[in-house]
Amino acid sequence: KPVLKTLKGFNYHNPTWNVGKHIIKILQMKLQPRKPLQGVLNIVRFNWHFYLLSGLFIAFLVLLTLFLDEKYSFFLVIIAFLVILPTLISLLVSAYVYDFSDLYSFSWIKNLQISPQSKIININAGFDETSNPLSILLKNQYQFENLQVFDFYDEKKHTEISIKRARKAYPAFPNTQNITTNHIPLEKNSVDIAFLIFSAHEIREENERNIFFSELNRIIKENGKVILVEHLQDLSNFMAYTVGFLHFHKKITWKNTFQSSNFNIKQEIKHTPFVSIFILEKTKIN
Repeated sequence: KPVLKTLKGFNYHNPTWNVGKHIIKILQMKLQPRKPLQGVLNIVRFNWHFYLLSGLFIAFLVLLTLFLDEKYSFFLVIIAFLVILPTLISLLVSAYVYDFSDLYSFSWIKNLQISPQSKIININAGFDETSNPLSILLKNQYQFENLQVFDFYDEKKHTEISIKRARKAYPAFPNTQNITTNHIPLEKNSVDIAFLIFSAHEIREENERNIFFSELNRIIKENGKVILVEHLQDLSNFMAYTVGFLHFHKKITWKNTFQSSNFNIKQEIKHTPFVSIFILEKTKIN
């Protein structure tokens, strides 16, 4: 905190100190836990154009009711309701999943065998909300201090404006290394645990996804684990996100990817009705 106070005293109008702004962001990220409602507020913040358009559309419908007969106004109110209700439900579910459940406390990793000598990596797809709380938990509970973070974000493939906004708002975890989905720069059989938390679904093409998981299989030790956390394209997520659930993959799609890359599902944990945690291990070859 004294370092933060000192850095904030710099004159950032001088280009020499521009790096200080980035240092402050990193230090604040390392010192501060998740804020209240951070998850759902980030959804609104990074997708504000969607909520703005929805609000303008609803305002337009309400305005029309002032000029139309009552029988037509009733239908416009129904349409407005059908826009508002799914939006509110999706935000409430998101708050439940990301802010009120214990997802980001990582209590669900307690059965993993972790030691200070473990090799643990976390792989994201351009927006990393997990490395900071994960690294804090690993340090406090397991005396582990060497979390290695990779980012396979490709601005040519991942063109969503929300990710670009998120990357501007949040600095990368210190020493994050950019990679491609066809190569992870680690030695064979060198990793004990690899986390992929709400990131792997961004690999939309099946062949690319299979190659990526084959790379994971290459670097994971024989008794290592891959921890995949994802929403699924299922009824629960359809009820929560309506057509938005199409951005997720079906369970059978993930199973096909696991099989193609020689992984078995050791355990599946349903963390709330909306999130699935797959603990994968290498397929034993006789």
